[in-house]
Amino acid sequence: MISVLNRLVVLVEEHLAEELDVSGLARDLGTTEYHLRRMFSSLAGMPLSEYVRRRRMTVAAADVVRGEDDLLGIAVRHGYGSTEAFGRAFRAVHGAGPRDVRRDGGPLRTQPRLRIRLTVEGSIPMDTRLVDRPAFRLVGHAARVPLIHQGVNPHIQQHITALPPEEHLRLKALADTEPGGLLQVCDDLDPDGAEGSELTYLHGVAVGGDTSAPDNLEAIEVPAGRWAVFRTAGPHPQALQTTWAATATEWFPSNPWRLRPGPSIVAVLERAADFSTATCELWLPVEPA
Repeated sequence: MISVLNRLVVLVEEHLAEELDVSGLARDLGTTEYHLRRMFSSLAGMPLSEYVRRRRMTVAAADVVRGEDDLLGIAVRHGYGSTEAFGRAFRAVHGAGPRDVRRDGGPLRTQPRLRIRLTVEGSIPMDTRLVDRPAFRLVGHAARVPLIHQGVNPHIQQHITALPPEEHLRLKALADTEPGGLLQVCDDLDPDGAEGSELTYLHGVAVGGDTSAPDNLEAIEVPAGRWAVFRTAGPHPQALQTTWAATATEWFPSNPWRLRPGPSIVAVLERAADFSTATCELWLPVEPA
């Protein structure tokens, strides 16, 4: 996967002025667009689309500062149909318009070309099992919330605490299949994984595909497939978030699996009364790479 991502970086450089066909590139690189975007954003710390925009504006800034061409010609060369559209994109990256930068020589915020490497320093042991599951259903209470990479997500916390205690007991009684217990489900996640992008969060349980659910609960249909299950223990949610990040930096690059579209699921196995520590299982849908 590391070599695939570095090849992607090369292809980005070769097609900076063009609309990037990520789906076609993924096919050429022997993977899927979903997995490529998820892995890139996890390892690079930014969505692929944001990296392309920053690199495009880094190269464009050199043309602007040199002053050899008019701004419309530079805009067209870098894939923009007007100086206005180019100026907005330029300002969003550099914090100043192209005319100001041409006059003053800056400010410029350069995006270096990425080189992705796999290191083993501080390697995190990955307690993992692979599970084949028939189709099942996730039922519970859902809400649209923004993605937050680190720390407690207050929007999710508010959603859960708004539920009365008896509702948690009712949900637990409905559960009849793995993963067991009350679940934290993230679905419809942007493959780029941009912080602040919206996802569907469901607080609920797993039931068999033939099990009916009350009409007042939302449901997510989960097709049959294979799952990688990662066990985490320690301060919550830090231990869980650290393991989640390590799946991208360590586990997927070292194993012949890739992410497939589907919800990610967290099952809380044990926890402290104040939820300061917890033992969890992180379920990620996978397929052979």
